[in-house]
Amino acid sequence: MDDKLSINVNVAERYYPLKIDRDDEEKIRKAAKLINDKVQQYKQRYSDKDVQDYVAMAALQFVIKLIECEERNDAIDLLGEMNELDEWLGSYIAKQNMSSFK
Repeated sequence: MDDKLSINVNVAERYYPLKIDRDDEEKIRKAAKLINDKVQQYKQRYSDKDVQDYVAMAALQFVIKLIECEERNDAIDLLGEMNELDEWLGSYIAKQNMSSFK
């Protein structure tokens, strides 16, 4: 059974036909809405620009947030690895202390 769905997504007043997995429809529509909302904010703030300018600024803002999230996740991963190393060192030192008492 083909679980693909054909949809038209509106991004910045243009429609794009997409063939997607059914499970991705909500995510794709939400992404398009976020882009359109951000473009609308830029339109209201800067009325003398082209739609392409608004889309570019929205893309830039979203990618900056993506990079910030990736950096946070890298820091969280590093912190987890440091905690594991700390536990391993703690147990190693405890074993060494126990063997020195014998």
